[in-house]
Amino acid sequence: MSSFNATAAAHHPTAAELYANTDFSSLNWLEANWAAWYLWMGDPVLATGVMSFILHEVMYFGRCIPWIIIDAIPYFRKWKLQPNKVPTAKEQWECTKLVLFSHFTIELPQIWFFHPLAEACGLATWQVPLPPLKVILGQTLLFMIFEDAFHYVAHQALHYGPLYRHIHKMHHKYSAPFGLAAEYAHPAEVLILGTGTIGGPLLYCYLTGNLHIIAVYVWVTLRLFQAVDAHSGYDFPWSLQHIIPFWSGADHHDFHHMAFTNCYSTSFRWLDFMFGTDDKYRAYKKRVAAVPKADRAKVEQAILEQAEREGIAAEKEAEGRWMAGKK
Repeated sequence: MSSFNATAAAHHPTAAELYANTDFSSLNWLEANWAAWYLWMGDPVLATGVMSFILHEVMYFGRCIPWIIIDAIPYFRKWKLQPNKVPTAKEQWECTKLVLFSHFTIELPQIWFFHPLAEACGLATWQVPLPPLKVILGQTLLFMIFEDAFHYVAHQALHYGPLYRHIHKMHHKYSAPFGLAAEYAHPAEVLILGTGTIGGPLLYCYLTGNLHIIAVYVWVTLRLFQAVDAHSGYDFPWSLQHIIPFWSGADHHDFHHMAFTNCYSTSFRWLDFMFGTDDKYRAYKKRVAAVPKADRAKVEQAILEQAEREGIAAEKEAEGRWMAGKK
């Protein structure tokens, strides 16, 4: 038995043992506190899992709170993309309950098992010093590009008849999205699209063996901010899409929810532009720009009703082909 315990300890060292040869005097404030967290928790796997989940919850709901406040203030309606569709408190609470349920039943296991899986690929977690900021930002950019491409393909697949009806339709409950609705989705969709978020870091780690989890944290934080902002329903003059021309933003994604088609990417517009899956969006923008602002709501409603009819017909046709293929 003592031999077994010794072997187990060799495979699962404590945080104190991991930091036995660390010169703490050489660490900066962040690095010292990073190590202090792991030392306080004692178990590196537990420390990473708890920190990862807390980060996700704080960043997601922390970014949603400003949008909840903005939705409650009429002054901001002039920048709302669908000003006649403001989420009610009941809608926001119902959305919050399902999102929390999804976080604890679907995303928590994903987050928890990411650590051992990524560590097997060479991911650094407890290690200090931390990588330089320029390295972290470069890796984050690669993860953004990978996720955007993955999401573009997977999102279009989720609009295929049976997948849309049984999975993705849930996310389209709100034709005028709001921040909290960013992760309002079917559990299967959370798993599918979540693969794009963690797949980039896992692949990078496997190929290079040079990745620290703090880079993953920076990436996940930016991804959560992007997702919440894209679903905010607001387009301000200072919004990022007006600074970076190829950034998607709320203006791009709001159309997808309003018309149930086009604009499948997350962060960037280039794939939608390259493959022509923003044609209806660009036509819509031209139509809206050509009419007085007072008539905007009528134009949007007409487009929405037409898109709903086309979407339902396409869905039935795709599902009919699928059912016919099963016979």
